[in-house]
Amino acid sequence: MIEVGILSDTHGVIHPEIVKLMNTCDFVIHAGDIIDEDSLAVLKPKQKMIAVKGNNDIYITSLGEVEMLNLPGGNIAVEHGHRHGHTQPSHGSLRQAYPNAKVIVYGHTHKQVIDKEQSTWVVNPGSAGKIRNYGAAKCLKLTIKSDQEWVIEPQIFDDVFN
Repeated sequence: MIEVGILSDTHGVIHPEIVKLMNTCDFVIHAGDIIDEDSLAVLKPKQKMIAVKGNNDIYITSLGEVEMLNLPGGNIAVEHGHRHGHTQPSHGSLRQAYPNAKVIVYGHTHKQVIDKEQSTWVVNPGSAGKIRNYGAAKCLKLTIKSDQEWVIEPQIFDDVFN
């Protein structure tokens, strides 16, 4: 079994409960708008962290705009999503850009979305920070039980930061 924590749009601050959850996972994916690269230091997955730059991370030179994570049963494509529609990235455009992905992760809108209507899932973890989190910090947890069984669950935490 492999667990993947997925977060985005932290804007320099990550909810403490999300940090705890991410640090139990094998992999962590951050879909951009990190703002303060040092804020990623609290994320310590068991195997690897993958992060991409968002539209507010232009000055972060250590990150690319797209990453791929190859896992048993499929690939995960990661990007911020802002190049596929400004206010609401197009799931069709994302699927067209990554036809071989099993899951496409994007951020940008700060709104949690799990679109499993087609064979390529398109997901947005929502905002894991304080900025435009719509009353609660959010992230996703993907559990890969086998090559054929991938389960994605929304995670929502009260808007209380220590």
